[in-house]
Amino acid sequence: MSLFLLTFFMIYGGMHAYAFLRVRSALSLGNGVAAVLATFMVCMTVAPLLVRVLERQGAETAARTLAWAGYLWMAFLFLFLCSTLLFDLVNLIFRGVNRLSVQGYSIPLMLPRIAAIVSLTLALLISFYGYFEAWNVRTEWIRIETTKLPAGTDKLTIVQISDVHLGLILRCDRMEKIIAAVNAAKPDIFVSTGDLVDAQINHLTGLAELLRSVKARYGSYAVTGNHEYYAGLDRALQFTQEAGFTLLRGRGMDIGPIIIAGVDDETGAQMGIEKAAVEQDILAKLPRNKFTLLLKHRPRLDQASSGFFDLQLSGHTHRGQIFPFRYVSRIAYPLNAGWYDLPHGAVLYTSRGTGTWGPPIRFLAPPEVTVVELVRKRAM
Repeated sequence: MSLFLLTFFMIYGGMHAYAFLRVRSALSLGNGVAAVLATFMVCMTVAPLLVRVLERQGAETAARTLAWAGYLWMAFLFLFLCSTLLFDLVNLIFRGVNRLSVQGYSIPLMLPRIAAIVSLTLALLISFYGYFEAWNVRTEWIRIETTKLPAGTDKLTIVQISDVHLGLILRCDRMEKIIAAVNAAKPDIFVSTGDLVDAQINHLTGLAELLRSVKARYGSYAVTGNHEYYAGLDRALQFTQEAGFTLLRGRGMDIGPIIIAGVDDETGAQMGIEKAAVEQDILAKLPRNKFTLLLKHRPRLDQASSGFFDLQLSGHTHRGQIFPFRYVSRIAYPLNAGWYDLPHGAVLYTSRGTGTWGPPIRFLAPPEVTVVELVRKRAM
C-alpha cells in the first residue's frame, strides 16, 4: 500500500506541479495569488488520503464534503491538462509546418495566455456537462439467440449493473434512478459484476433496501470487484448479501433455465486474502447442455476456460469514465467496452459501469444498465 501511495502522490503531485507552473507563467500571477493557488493545490493533492482518514475517524460529513471537492477538482485538473497538452501539440505541429514553409507564410501560434484561458474554460464546461452525464443512466439492450434455453422458455431477461461504487458520493438519489431502470427492464435474473461498493462504505442506510426491492424471477447474483477488497471484504460481502444478492465466489449454480457461475476478483489473491480462482476447474464441472453465464469483474479472458461458457459479463473499465482516459484503460484492458465475439460462439460484454469512481463525472462514457435478452433459437 505504501508503494501505491508513493506512486499515486508522485503522479498526482506531478500533475498539480505542471498545472501550477503553466497557469502561473501564462497568466503572470503575482506572488500572493501564486501562494494561494499553490496552497490550494497541495490540499487537493492530499485530499483523497484525507477523505479516508476522516471517514475512518467517523467524521462522515467532513469526509463527504472533502470527497466532493477533491474528486470534482481531480476531474477538472485532468481535463485542464488534456486541453493544455492538446494545444501544446497543435503549436508544435504549427512550428514544424512554419519551418518547412517555402512561401514565407507563417501559421500564427496560440499564445500561452490564450491557451491557458481556453483550457480552463473547456475543463470547467466539460466538468459541468460531465456531472449531468453521470446522472443520465442509459439502458443498453443486447440480444443473444441460443439453442440452449429449455423448451417453454422462449426468452430470458438478464439485467446487469456494474461498478456502482456506493459510498460517500453515490447515494440513494442516484441509486433510485438505477433501480428504476433495472425494474423497467423486468429482469428474470439480476446481476452485479463487482465494485458495488466503494472504499468508503460507512453509513449506507437505505441502499441495501433499494437493491433488495428488485424482484427477479430466478434471483439476484453478484461477484466481487477490486473495491470490495479495498472497502473491507467482510463488510462488503455483508452489504451485498443484505442487498439481496447471492454471492458466486468461485462456484456455479443451476438456476433452472441457465447455469450461472462467478469468480472473485484477482485483487483477493494479490492481497493474499485468498487463492486465485481457477476458472476452468469451476466451469468444467458444470453441465454443457444449458446456457452458461459467467460473471467476472475484469474483462479478461482465461484461454483455458474457452468453450466452457456462453456469455461473460464484466465491467471494471468504466470505458475510461472521462475522455480521453479510455485510451489509457484500453492498454490494460483491450476488451474495454461493449460486445466482443469469442471462440466457440461465446460472447463477452463489458459494461461501461453504472456509477462513478472518484469524480462524480463522466464524459463520453455514459453510465449504463445492461439488459441481455436470451432468445430461444430452434435447433436446425
